[in-house]
Amino acid sequence: MPAKRPAPRLAVPEESGMDAAQRALMKSIRSGPRGKSVTPRGPFAVWLHAPQFGQLAQALGGHCRYKTAVPPRLSEFAILCTARLWRAQYEWFAHAPIAEKAGVKPKTIADLRAGRLPKSAAKDERAIYDFVHELYKKKRVSDRNYKRVHALLGDAGTVEFVGIVGYYAMVAMTLNVFGMLPPAAEKLAFSEPK
Repeated sequence: MPAKRPAPRLAVPEESGMDAAQRALMKSIRSGPRGKSVTPRGPFAVWLHAPQFGQLAQALGGHCRYKTAVPPRLSEFAILCTARLWRAQYEWFAHAPIAEKAGVKPKTIADLRAGRLPKSAAKDERAIYDFVHELYKKKRVSDRNYKRVHALLGDAGTVEFVGIVGYYAMVAMTLNVFGMLPPAAEKLAFSEPK
């Protein structure tokens, strides 16, 4: 039986009806590293209802995704770990193909999606996995897991890595609270709660 799809709680604003603040937000998103073809979907569709917040959030997201010292493969792997822990459908839909393109193995992605320990993951990905999972479970990170990630990323990279995990947790919460899902033709990655 296919997963039940919750209805979005906020309408996606039509571009023709956007006010000045909403148009400014879309202009900021499109003039950044995401490119001119971005449409108001996912978290952007939600943030258009609070465009001043959206300006700050999208700027932080642009930095987290494109401008940190964290290699794209590890950043996208961390985003998938976060998406899986939150069962954030749209976040998974958007980032699983990006993660694969960045070099995360399809088997590793499949294991993450299924909630299994990704045994096929590279050693550095396992360090990221252990860090993220311990942080969510214990709300702290052991010296062992901290040192493993710090050895990979250094001071600035470790700070930015924690920021990436926090930012994508905020995105996941936004998507889940407001029921933002992939397009209707796309299969949901996770079962929806009843």
